[in-house]
Amino acid sequence: MQLSINDNIIHTELEADTPLLWLLRDELGLNSTKFGCGMGLCGACTVHLNGQPVRSCSLTIAAIGNNKITTIEGENSAQIQCLKAVWMQQNIPQCGYCQVGQLMSASALLKQNNNPDEATINAAMSGNICRCGTYVRIKAGIIAAAKQIRVIEV
Repeated sequence: MQLSINDNIIHTELEADTPLLWLLRDELGLNSTKFGCGMGLCGACTVHLNGQPVRSCSLTIAAIGNNKITTIEGENSAQIQCLKAVWMQQNIPQCGYCQVGQLMSASALLKQNNNPDEATINAAMSGNICRCGTYVRIKAGIIAAAKQIRVIEV
């Protein structure tokens, strides 16, 4: 099977029903994407499929087909750069386990909407669980990054 991951063509002999997360972590050594619940409910394993956030623990490699997968290791957009900077400036992560998934969901949101309101942020981030409860800081970080992005885009 041949897949596009982080703009690289990857060949794998894994079974077609193997979750993408196992290919990323175990075969490719892309360990930033985390295993959380294994059912696509917590968001720790979020990656982009053609720019849209998806849960890699419940997406089989056969389901990817010719679509493009991007992990945080391959994401270098202005959105992710602003988000990472704000995350550090505002000390958003606590334990940090969920943060890659949070950042991937937030960057997909900001690519589609660089001025999201609170309801839009809540909808885009629903399903990304933070065990430490830093939701208020995450939302504030997304708003701050969106402001920076709007300045960059002008």
